[in-house]
Amino acid sequence: MSLVAGVDSSTQSCKVVVRDASSGALVRSGSARHPEGTEVAPSAWWAALLEAIAAAGGLDDVDAISVAGQQHGMVVLDAEGEVVRDALLWNDTRSADAARDLVDELGADEWARRTGTVPVASFTATKLRWLRDAEPASAERVAAVALPHDWLTWRLLGYGPRDSSPLGPDLDELVTDRSDASGTSYWSPADDGYDLELFERALGRPGRVAGGDGTGVVLPRVLGPSEAAGTTVAHASVPAGLVVAAGAGDNAGAALGLDAGVGDLVISIGTSGTAFAVTDHPVADRSGTVAGFADAAGGFLPLVATLNAARVLSSIGALLGVDHDELARLALAAEPGSGGVSLVPYFEGERTPDLPRATATLAGLTLASTTRENLARAAVEGMLSALADGAAAVRDQGVEVHRVLLIGGAALNPAVQAVAAQVFDVPVSVPSPGEYVADGAARQAAWALTGGRPRWDVAIRSSAEASPVPAIAARYRAAQQLGSLPRG
Repeated sequence: MSLVAGVDSSTQSCKVVVRDASSGALVRSGSARHPEGTEVAPSAWWAALLEAIAAAGGLDDVDAISVAGQQHGMVVLDAEGEVVRDALLWNDTRSADAARDLVDELGADEWARRTGTVPVASFTATKLRWLRDAEPASAERVAAVALPHDWLTWRLLGYGPRDSSPLGPDLDELVTDRSDASGTSYWSPADDGYDLELFERALGRPGRVAGGDGTGVVLPRVLGPSEAAGTTVAHASVPAGLVVAAGAGDNAGAALGLDAGVGDLVISIGTSGTAFAVTDHPVADRSGTVAGFADAAGGFLPLVATLNAARVLSSIGALLGVDHDELARLALAAEPGSGGVSLVPYFEGERTPDLPRATATLAGLTLASTTRENLARAAVEGMLSALADGAAAVRDQGVEVHRVLLIGGAALNPAVQAVAAQVFDVPVSVPSPGEYVADGAARQAAWALTGGRPRWDVAIRSSAEASPVPAIAARYRAAQQLGSLPRG
């Protein structure tokens, strides 16, 4: 029996799953925490990966491994393979002004045409511009730029600083994949290559592709979905001879873990929310609402992010003094439409639509409608309606959607499942709980090992046919029109 390992190196933690390469059956797993904050020393990710590997029973019987990781993070290396400064993560917003500058210089249309995205503070290009302007001495030291999963893949292969790696700092061995490269704002999913002029515009120095000719800051070579980065050498607790796959960005890893195909829209309800679809064509949204990413299987992954998701339910639950189970019971006791009560849940501002200073709006309260049940249901309807706005933005780019896959902790809430069928106009399926990012990495490891894309079964916990309730959407739109007061 061949075994493969998949890694999810997320913002909060590192998770490792070991699965049977043929059937996909879970054999064992392990995890370790990451430090908090929006900038982190990459050495902490490496330490957590080794800890998670140990917690998962080691890799001695494993044949291949792949790393999926949080997108956009800026890992800058000097010529000796040392990290120049702590990595800025996707959720670090100090580059917001740099993002505006980059968009002003070229225009949103040009960025969308050339990269499929319009720069925002999350993306790597904006962090490089911030580094150029705020820390010029550090920017001058940069010899290579990688993303979190690129750097961990490089370390697994045995590369790194001279004093802590068997093969030393060979920057030309850095690799990445299409999905993570597409989140940099200097790689084009449509053209399948780096836009080196945009990279130079960001950092102020020319770049070159690892392993290629010329001079400049090294950018990881982009591997195909089934292509192997190489094999491990024995070091730390990593045995020799494991095939190391290309890796992926976290959302692309989740899509691969779900075996999502064209026509599937994945709604992930975590602290924030995401809506992303698998397509066979690139997307370039000039408004910047939809990020036109690539996926981990050779296609494309247009994505929308919302700031307000599961915390909406936690907030209203705390207000009502109930836990999630009781919130669900209350919500299910109310009629669809919440008796006319609507919640526009922009508690943290919002990214989709772009209203960073907005606050939430609660509308439709009367003496009769102000009940615990209606407030609970309005929270669920409002959260899902906001995510439906994201789904609509994806569909507005010409993306076909035939099914919604609902994942994340809040997807298990029975009220969320019931209301989702009334908010979305296509069938809704809830897969069984799983580590889908790590599972996607494991699928990719099996793909690199065997040469064929695995077709492991994905268990569906529940399914519901679409039964839209027009009153929910109408009242939500009316509440949106009332507007949300800016904070401050």
